[in-house]
Amino acid sequence: MAGNPERRASLVDAGVEVLAHEGARGLTFRAVDAAAGVPVGTASNYFTGRDDLLRQIDARLHVRLAPDPEVLGGLLTGSRDRSLVTAFMHDLMTRAVRDRTGYLALLEMRLEATRRPELRASFTTSVRGDLQQGMDFHREAGLPGGDETVVVLYLAMLGLILEHLTLPDVLDGALPGVSVPEGLVERIVATVVPEASEPPQAP
Repeated sequence: MAGNPERRASLVDAGVEVLAHEGARGLTFRAVDAAAGVPVGTASNYFTGRDDLLRQIDARLHVRLAPDPEVLGGLLTGSRDRSLVTAFMHDLMTRAVRDRTGYLALLEMRLEATRRPELRASFTTSVRGDLQQGMDFHREAGLPGGDETVVVLYLAMLGLILEHLTLPDVLDGALPGVSVPEGLVERIVATVVPEASEPPQAP
């Protein structure tokens, strides 16, 4: 297999573009070559097959959609309260809107995983790992609420991102006076996250 890491990265990013705009059925090596602006046959020299390309797209999306360490560090200087969680969720939504293509590709990966057992297994492990990382981060940072808070917050934000990036008009005016998506982010956090950390329940 070809070993130029910069060329491989550009091909994977081209795969993200194709996946987001054409769906999984349109994700062919020829389409990736065209999106990357390279000669036909280039992608086939970098990936063993479509499954290999999908796995590398998954890994690349985790990098593209990850929080900026500097932004994260700046936010962590604040008080460990609900307002800090709100700031984290605003950052999450900002990243989703900024890299809409990446999030749409991620949604296409979910759909493709329902059709391909091997991809479903690896993608489930990947997404579950992200959720676990979120729970661990929330706990270690001393943010209010526990694992249940994080899981419900994850599900609510996932739904908001999905709706806002695909059918944004659905949410317009749903809650009069609440802006989309910023106001809805704040409503989600206010509904899900307690005001302060609660002591653990006795067994």
